[in-house]
Amino acid sequence: MNFRRRQFLALLSALPVLPAATAATEESSTIWTVQKAHAELLEDRIRLLDIRSLGEWRETGVAQGAWPVSIHHWRFVERLFTARNLAENRPVALICATGIRSGSVMRALRLASYDGFIDVSEGMLGSDRGQGWIKAGLPVVPMEDAWAALPKALA
Repeated sequence: MNFRRRQFLALLSALPVLPAATAATEESSTIWTVQKAHAELLEDRIRLLDIRSLGEWRETGVAQGAWPVSIHHWRFVERLFTARNLAENRPVALICATGIRSGSVMRALRLASYDGFIDVSEGMLGSDRGQGWIKAGLPVVPMEDAWAALPKALA
């Protein structure tokens, strides 16, 4: 494991205490609406990771086209960087329930100098940034279908 990855792991372990990002220009390029993320996903210009829990995926389904990669899994960091490699130079967008977890991961990634990631901070359920994937009427699939479409390298 290289230094940057170790640094990222250390930052990720400190997620609950990281302050919110304040740079508006940085946020504008790395925080997207669910509509923009959906449009870019349809055009095959991004990869989308749903980083919620198994129970959340069961309850609401998974955004159609998203890879379910839970932040709660012990191999999350490995899977995150595997997804980045599988994305083949496309940005990797992160979505959670309300933007809290995806925002925390984004802050850790920025602090560790990683780029190529996007925060869909409305989340699946909505937040102060917007109504969210589900209320926007964007397509979802059952968790089992999302798992079936998951690349083997992320399983």
